[in-house]
Amino acid sequence: MSHGARVIRTGVSSGGPAAPPPVTVASSSAGSDAELMDGGYFRSCAGMLKVAQMISLLIGFISVNNSSWTDYSAYSFFQIVTMCDLVMILFFYIMHIFRVYRKLTCVSWPFAEFLHYLIGTILLLIGSIVAAAKSYNITGLVAGATFGFLATILCVISMWSSYKVSCITQSTSKYH
Repeated sequence: MSHGARVIRTGVSSGGPAAPPPVTVASSSAGSDAELMDGGYFRSCAGMLKVAQMISLLIGFISVNNSSWTDYSAYSFFQIVTMCDLVMILFFYIMHIFRVYRKLTCVSWPFAEFLHYLIGTILLLIGSIVAAAKSYNITGLVAGATFGFLATILCVISMWSSYKVSCITQSTSKYH
């Protein structure tokens, strides 16, 4: 049973100099840069962490919104903070998916994202503490505060990993 002749190419021929590298490797990497969306970001730890943050913020917002309030100022602050945080995380998520950071180089995106997480995490922690303190054992308000604390923890993890990747990696790579 014959499968036909196969040609195996090597980098060195017996009669002359080495052949140039194949063109297909360069075109495949150029094709990945030309794609509109970064499919790998969906499955990355940072991408999944952002999705978990958005889901916990949305559940916290819905839990507080559908409960009876006893203190208007505490829960309106909590709702504003969760929605602003959710919108900003969604903004950075879309920015990473569509690779906007490659086109808008005038902004330091790692620094902007770090500042967002720093300010948003502090405000979310304050809002969650106040919401928990004024919940009066109403289940919807307790659930909202709990998901607020969960989102706070996820934001701290994101902020730490963002700082670790952007700052610590840069400083260690200078000396090597």
